[in-house]
Amino acid sequence: MRKAGVDERVNIVGGGPKKVLYTLKTLNRIGLLDSAKALKSHNACKACGLGMGGQRGGMTNELDEFPSVCNKSIQAQSTDIQPPIPAELFTHTLAEFNDLSDHELEHLGRLDTPVFKAAGDNCYRPISWDDAMALAAQRFGATSPERSFFYSSGRSSNEAGFVLQLLARLYGTNNVNNCSYYCHQATGVGLGNVLGSGTATITLEDLGGADLVFVIGANPASNHPRFVHQLKNCRDRGGQVVVINPAKEPGLVRFAVPKSPKSMISGGTWIASRYLQPNIGSDLALLKGIAKALLEAGAINTDFIAAHTDNFVAYRADIEQTPWEDITAATGLAQAEIAAVADDYSRAEHAVFAWGMGITHHLNGVDNVEAIANLALLRGMLGKPAAGLLPLRGHSNVQGIGTIGVKPVLAADVLAAIEREWQVALPEAPGLDTLACLEAADAGDMDCALQLGGNLYAATPNAEFARRALDNVGFKMYLTTTLNRGHVCGMEHSEALILPVAARDEEPEPTTQESMFNYVRLSDGGIKRLRNVRSEVAILAELGERLMPRSPVSFSAFKQHAKVRAAIAATVPGMQALADIDQNQQEFTVSGRIFHTPSFNTPSGKAGFKVHQLPSAMLEHYPHRLASIRSEGQFNSIIYEQADSYRGTTTRWCVLMGKDDLREHQLTPGDLVSLVSACGRMDALTVCEFDLPAGSLLAYYPEANRLIGTERDPRSQTPAFKSVPVRIERAPR
Repeated sequence: MRKAGVDERVNIVGGGPKKVLYTLKTLNRIGLLDSAKALKSHNACKACGLGMGGQRGGMTNELDEFPSVCNKSIQAQSTDIQPPIPAELFTHTLAEFNDLSDHELEHLGRLDTPVFKAAGDNCYRPISWDDAMALAAQRFGATSPERSFFYSSGRSSNEAGFVLQLLARLYGTNNVNNCSYYCHQATGVGLGNVLGSGTATITLEDLGGADLVFVIGANPASNHPRFVHQLKNCRDRGGQVVVINPAKEPGLVRFAVPKSPKSMISGGTWIASRYLQPNIGSDLALLKGIAKALLEAGAINTDFIAAHTDNFVAYRADIEQTPWEDITAATGLAQAEIAAVADDYSRAEHAVFAWGMGITHHLNGVDNVEAIANLALLRGMLGKPAAGLLPLRGHSNVQGIGTIGVKPVLAADVLAAIEREWQVALPEAPGLDTLACLEAADAGDMDCALQLGGNLYAATPNAEFARRALDNVGFKMYLTTTLNRGHVCGMEHSEALILPVAARDEEPEPTTQESMFNYVRLSDGGIKRLRNVRSEVAILAELGERLMPRSPVSFSAFKQHAKVRAAIAATVPGMQALADIDQNQQEFTVSGRIFHTPSFNTPSGKAGFKVHQLPSAMLEHYPHRLASIRSEGQFNSIIYEQADSYRGTTTRWCVLMGKDDLREHQLTPGDLVSLVSACGRMDALTVCEFDLPAGSLLAYYPEANRLIGTERDPRSQTPAFKSVPVRIERAPR
């Protein structure tokens, strides 16, 4: 039986036997005993923010569903369960390391000793821990704090993040930021504006009660595989899944769920009940179109709107004054297609809106998030169980890193609590966000940087700008488990110190992480793999001791993780339960964020409708829109496989385009083309056919960063990674 809005001719299905075999191959490569120990241990998953593991066991989620594990979890383990990098490798030059692919760099092995590169050298050399820490303290102590910045990825613990941000502020700078400025910062700003809270409004249990799930601008089949299991469950109980994505992603059409025998035997479960493919960058127009269709059909919850929202009159007037012609021209969709989605929504009792960076990575990312919230408010899908808003977070603790204050502006109540707790005065000058720190570096205004995990070079738009800016930072200190491109590119003339850290399940004391559902897990750590790695918390605490020996904060005490958790519990609202978590092992949901009743964290207690103008058209010389994407064999900037098994590509140096663009440019799959933008070009790209609207193109991240400028959403400072004006140039035959 044909499913509504689904093309049954798709010949690639997400999941399935090939994925099971790939997982088995990975487990065999890293060792069945080592991988079993890692997966079964009481540690939170190292991959996406969906969350699993912790005190229920490594393959169990907070609903006690077992096995909650996916190939992303196993891929994340595969880089940690490696032997140490041989010391002889560090006789090679930066140029030789740069000749390696990202995949080869990540798989050289684990770092197991500090290494240092002097400004005039082209090689790293091993140094002792004592020399490394003395050097770091000397370099940070020799410059003004405002000429430094402190950055964290989302893989670190709450404990390490809290010590990092406190260290930076006591040192004297608010230049404290994290990777969310390159991913979901637009979500935090948008939801904060509407609801007074910037995270998911639902629990995992709520998701299990939804009868309609929107998946907008996300590809969970590749990036959050266990979320696809929740979508399958929704379909199994008679619910609907509406996917909105310019690309027809095979895993969102049909997915063979490995933990479901029926799904595997049948060749896959149909995921999308309806699949809309708007033009890249037209999300706001489509969301306004769905709202317009709801208003025209009278399918809104007027009682909820009157009692629990503000600004509806202005919002309704704006929607009514937006012509259908503008909406259909921008989206490339017919009015009837948009009205059909609105009709699906009008019949739902419990709808959840989930979205990814396809919504936030635009010059109007905050507008897009607010427009999704507007749709939820129109039908009263906020403030009740089994309905609400769910940003699909990437890193496993990126939300926790923000919760405990790794951001340039601390919440006023947190700042006051810290000052009261230790009788200190924190700096008042506004801190710089992630991209602004690199722009300051490019201008010669940054002397030192501390990077807690991640790959800031690969994460930053405009690859040449990123290289130049990072090389302009005189001293860079990295805390990491493996080498990546950011450790060998962007330091040709500067100093770099790389310190090897324990992975989450190797931490000598327990740590905590927060999922996208606001659920805090306790990770036991305790696995011993390497002899010379240290805890991130211990490294940061020692730096604090050396840099500020007379500080009123005892950084020496913070080497005990329980002392850090007590400090977080005393200063961060909603985290009080953290104080005793290592004694009682009681994991918990951060208070004040789940909205099961329509009372919101705004001064009025009401949620506010927001009004937006549609963005302007593309630049004349760049008629196509490019979105940078992750592959199935990738997690953020970490490349596990060169091929993308779901999209059928065998190289990452390619451009994906639809049949209309192939026809217009007289191209066939396998041809070579160049992509050109206002800030760069990519030559000799292999053309791959994919189901995309005319004018919409895809290329892999981070390779495509050379095409992406530093233009950003003015409200969230998030760069437009997924809406880049480009043109196609055909290679000479």
